[in-house]
Amino acid sequence: MFKLSRTIRNTPVMCVAAVAVSWLSTTSAVAQEWVQPERSPANIEALARVQVKTYKFEAAQNTDMQYGLYVPTKYDGSRPTPLVIALHGLGSDIHYMMEYNNLVELAERYGYIVATPMGYNERGWYGARGRGNDFNRRQTQIDPGPENLGALSEQDVLNVLKHVRADFNVDARRIYLIGQSMGGGGTLYIGSKYPEIWAALAAMAPAIYISPDTVAGAAKLPVMVVQGDADTSVDPNVTRKWVAKMKELGMKYQYIEVPGGTHASAGRLNIDKVFAFLDTQRKP
Repeated sequence: MFKLSRTIRNTPVMCVAAVAVSWLSTTSAVAQEWVQPERSPANIEALARVQVKTYKFEAAQNTDMQYGLYVPTKYDGSRPTPLVIALHGLGSDIHYMMEYNNLVELAERYGYIVATPMGYNERGWYGARGRGNDFNRRQTQIDPGPENLGALSEQDVLNVLKHVRADFNVDARRIYLIGQSMGGGGTLYIGSKYPEIWAALAAMAPAIYISPDTVAGAAKLPVMVVQGDADTSVDPNVTRKWVAKMKELGMKYQYIEVPGGTHASAGRLNIDKVFAFLDTQRKP
C-alpha cells in the first residue's frame, strides 16, 4: 500500500514569527524530490486504525458522504480531546491527509482526533473558489459536479465537524484546521470565514486564488504557513503575499519556507512542526 524508500535527509528551513521577512532573492535551491520514507511500526499501526465514516448529506440530495476518522488509543470520553480537521489536495480523497507522511502517528502521540472531510468531491475547493462551480465548468471536465459545488464543499467540512463533535468529547478550545495545497487554500478561506471555531490554522503549500485581505477574518487566530521555494504548483510569491498580510495585520503567525522544498515535500517534511505548533495553541 505504501511506497518504502530512503529516509528523507534533514532539510534547512527558514522560520519567522511576526517579524520582518526579506524576499529580495527569487533564486530557488535545487528542488528536493519527495519519496515516502519507510513508515515506522507506530505509523503503520496508526494507519490501520483509521476509520471510514458516512453521514447523509441532506443538502446534497441525501448523498452518503464519507469522511476519514482517526481516534487515538488514549481517547477517554470523560475528558475533552483536541480535534484536527485536515483538508486534502486537488484530485485526492479522505485518505490523503491520513497518509500524509507520519500525520496519524503524530496524532496518536499528541492524543488528537483527526477527521478528513471529502469536501463533497475531489475538486470542490472547500468554497475558496466561490460557492458555485464556474472554475470546474471552465475546465470542461466530463463531470464537473453540481452547480453549487463550492457551497457543498464548504458545508461538508462543517458537517463533518458537527458529526465528530456529536460523537466524541471534543475540546471546544482545541479544534484545529489544517490542509495541503487545495486544502491549504481551504484552510485559509474557511479559517477566515469561521474564526470563532478554530484554535489555530496551518496551511501547507496553500493553493489560494482570492485576495490576501481575506485573512483579516482570522486576524486573532494563530497561523502556521509552510511553503517550498521550489514549488511549481503553487507560486511561492502568492504565499508570501498572504504572509505579508498577516504581518501587516499584526497576527500571531509562523512561516516556514523550505529551500528546495517542492509542492510534495515542504509540508510533509514539516508536519511534525505543524503538530508542535498546534499543541501550543488554545482558544481563550
